[in-house]
Formats: sequence, C-alpha cells, structure tokens
Amino acid sequence: MRKLVYYIAVTLDGRIAGPEGEYDFFPAGTEQQSAAYSAWANTLYPETVPTVYRPAAGLTDAPNRYLDTVVMGAGTYRGPLDQGVTSPYAHLRQYVVSSTLGHDVDPAVTVVPGDPLALVRELKREQDAGLNIWLCGGGRLAGALLPEIDELIVKHYPVVAGAGIPAFDGAFDPTVFDVAERTAFPNGVTLTHLTRR
Repeated sequence: MRKLVYYIAVTLDGRIAGPEGEYDFFPAGTEQQSAAYSAWANTLYPETVPTVYRPAAGLTDAPNRYLDTVVMGAGTYRGPLDQGVTSPYAHLRQYVVSSTLGHDVDPAVTVVPGDPLALVRELKREQDAGLNIWLCGGGRLAGALLPEIDELIVKHYPVVAGAGIPAFDGAFDPTVFDVAERTAFPNGVTLTHLTRR
C-alpha cells in the first residue's frame, strides 16, 4: 500500500512558516553549503522541487523517485497561486484540500472541499498506484491527517521562529515515530527520516 509522507522543513520550535506564511528566514548557510545540501536533497527527492525551479536545479526530465502525488492545504497552495502559478507541481498528481477555492483553478489541480482523511485513504488504496503520497503542508492539514501519516522526513533548521504555523495543528494525539535515519549537514540542517511505530 502507498504511504503518506510528510516531508517538511521546521524551525527548532516546530514552525513550518512564520505568522504570515513566510519562510525566507530559514538559514541556508554559505552558498557552497546550500548548494551541496540542495544537490543531496534533490538527488533523493527530486519530485519535491517545484516545477518552475526544476530546470535551474538540473531536474527538467528527472523521474519521480519516491513520490508521485502531492496533497496540500489551501494556505500552502496560496503561496504559488499568489505568484500566478496555478500548477506548482505539474510533474505530480496535485490535490488541494480547501473549502474556499473554486474547482476550476487549474485542470491539473484537484480541489477537495471535503474530508482529507477520506481523500488520503482513497489514494492509498489505488490499484497499481506506484509511488507514495507527499503531504507538503500545512499544519492544520497535517494535524487532521496524523492518523494516516506513515513517514516523516523532517528538515530541522537551526533557527527559532518564536511564532508562526506549527508543523502539526490539531487535537492532542500523542503518536510515536521511530528514527530510521538522521543526516547532519555543514549548513546546520539535520534531516531526520522517521517511520510510524
């Protein structure tokens, strides 16, 4: 069965973005450190690079390796949409969970106004589906989908936001994950791969 994978960048205090959705404060390190880290991450998860940036990253024709479907909340989708990008991950099947967006935002994007748990369970059950499902944000959606999250791939950045959007925003529901792998990089980022116990 396909897995739901929450691949996300977080601050030391568990924020995925600032109060207004800003993420430009995440420290990248020196240019050389940032390039080395990006090359490593892009080799493992090329599908997580937005379509518009794939040519610059040398990923124009790179096949999806781990994920073939993306699920995101309206807040996450709003960032690209505000910049005129209606299909941010054209190389993936795209679902946006939103009760406010219209269904005609882009032919390549499926807007789901209803239950995100039902959506993910249906995607997991698909026959001959192939790769896994990427939950790329936001915090409220991650909180709602916690019962279905099979893996976490967390990029911890050495910065405290102080306020902002939490990685999980939901009911109190302690859920244990096991560390499968942890890699530290010279730019201060630690990438941890966790699996549901």
